[in-house]
Amino acid sequence: MAADWQNNRPGEEDEDDEEVDDTSYKAMKDAVLFAIDVSSSMLERPPPSDDKHAERDSPVSAALTCAYQLMQQRIISNPKDMMGILLYGTEKSDLKDNDNTFQHCYLLSDLDIPCARDVKQLRNLLEDEDEAAKTLKPSKDRVSMSTVLFCANQIFTTKAPNFSSRRLFLVTDNDYPVSVKQDKDTAITRARDLYDLGCTIDLFPISRADHMFDRTKFYDDLVYPTSPSDPDAPIALPSTTKVAKSGDGISLLRQLLSSINSKAAPRRALFSLPFEIGPGLRIGIKGFILIKRQEHAKSCNVWVGGEKPQIVTASTTHMADDTARVVEKVELRKAYKFGGDTITFTADESVQLRQCWGEPVLRIIGFKPLSYLPIWANVGKATFIYPSEVDFVGSTRVFSALQQKLLKSSKMALSWFIARKNAAPILAAIIPGEERVDEGGEQTWPPGLWIVPLPFADDIRPCPEHKCEPVSTPELTDKMRVIMEQLQLPKGVYDPSKYPNPDLQWFYKILQAMALEEEIPEKADDKTVPKYRQIEKRTGPYVIEYGEQFEVEMAKVNQPSSSLPSRGKTAAKRTNIEADDDDELKPKKRAKKEDAGDDDEALTNAQMETLCLNGSVAKQTVAVLKAYLKANGLSTTGKKAELVQRVSDLF
Repeated sequence: MAADWQNNRPGEEDEDDEEVDDTSYKAMKDAVLFAIDVSSSMLERPPPSDDKHAERDSPVSAALTCAYQLMQQRIISNPKDMMGILLYGTEKSDLKDNDNTFQHCYLLSDLDIPCARDVKQLRNLLEDEDEAAKTLKPSKDRVSMSTVLFCANQIFTTKAPNFSSRRLFLVTDNDYPVSVKQDKDTAITRARDLYDLGCTIDLFPISRADHMFDRTKFYDDLVYPTSPSDPDAPIALPSTTKVAKSGDGISLLRQLLSSINSKAAPRRALFSLPFEIGPGLRIGIKGFILIKRQEHAKSCNVWVGGEKPQIVTASTTHMADDTARVVEKVELRKAYKFGGDTITFTADESVQLRQCWGEPVLRIIGFKPLSYLPIWANVGKATFIYPSEVDFVGSTRVFSALQQKLLKSSKMALSWFIARKNAAPILAAIIPGEERVDEGGEQTWPPGLWIVPLPFADDIRPCPEHKCEPVSTPELTDKMRVIMEQLQLPKGVYDPSKYPNPDLQWFYKILQAMALEEEIPEKADDKTVPKYRQIEKRTGPYVIEYGEQFEVEMAKVNQPSSSLPSRGKTAAKRTNIEADDDDELKPKKRAKKEDAGDDDEALTNAQMETLCLNGSVAKQTVAVLKAYLKANGLSTTGKKAELVQRVSDLF
């Protein structure tokens, strides 16, 4: 299912943003074509293994399962993306509509927006072994790679001609798919045609137990390394893909999914604007929201009052309150209330008011150490920015140099930031971000810069004062430290994609079951529920030890001889006051009001503690309360309720 933390999509903009940059709307559409090698070696299952994590499926089955899961994800998370599956090396030759132009190439799923029928067809192929054996029957003749690339070119040209992002995923275990050098030259020419078309070729090599895939034989000349637009940029993305091994205990499917997701096309940019580093020095950047909470997105309304459900077409009409007359759009004007009067503005005047701060820009106004930015200063969502060569050639090189310098110097840039037209300007901190990769070398977090909005004075509220500080002992602290160490997340990193919203996932699960005619699940898969057995196994004995030590410490605190911590100059006075259990809790009435402040007649700590436990503090006179507060070095001003609260706070 789709993760509920994902990138920005249409219709998810903030309500106060009136205009959206649509220049990068085309980049949101992505056309992905799986080209899977169906050879005898790709259909072989791994050798049997006693390891429960060992791979059981053949590489072709794992690749098709990967495409099946990815297709389900894209239907929900990227409903405008196209996907197709091309099998080459099959005995069948069919590109739909009885097109047998390319021999031994079988278009299992046409390049189109996936629908429920495509998902069910692929699911049935994976579940029906007889049908899979007919469809996945390998050919006896070798298929030239130039034929496969030319076939992919024709599919992209006819099915996705206006897509700016087109990707060809090659899944194969054959590191030299040609017989003569002339075939290799032809394949390289076909690959260049795909690159000229704007298509990217990604290779997913499969290694076998008896053969390690060698990219240098053929594919290094065919598959260009993934790099920024500027080849001389200081930072370059990894040019190699982790080799997925079958049968060594590592899940081939998981590796393929991880590799494909890491090569996913960039999402729609939130904004595209100039980045002014200094006077006269500008580069191009694009902004993205990499993590955002996804809500239930209703794409349309359906009317079920007729014979069959129909999609509702919405229309809006303005009517006058007094006459119910239809008001045309040209008659509407915006107004603001000021001093009790309504001030109206024309459409042009309203635009001038909103754009009085100037054109959208990100302008650096200074630099400060990163230590100057406290954690509480992050009051808004951060935006990830990345260079763009569309408007300013060489932006990648300058952007990369700035990012590396900020990382090396541990500094941040202060900036004046206007995201788009009609947006209010803000002061923001530009923080460098490092690239993160997993154990297999796949990129999990790209390098770039982050824009963190800084709060204004009105955005900050002081925290309430805590008069009673928590008291702990070194013994309790040491035991609690052991408990917290056992409860750490893997590698100490919280990954929101691993804990999806159970309500949202349940919603998608029901939609999927209805669309694919599956059984409605009875229980939702809630990954946010704590693993109680694992927690008990790790921390159970330590929690019991902590509880026993806590009881010992509480017994020491509750002893009658214990006293409150000393407070300033009155500590010496309090040590001279001795508790007398035989004395009456209530002091005798004083004849003179002035004698109320006498320290000798103030209640002791033990007596006042007993009154607090009995709830009798409020029954004491103001003079008694003031005498006790004065003996403990606290303020004696205020009403009786304030004095009672001040005394109660001590205990």
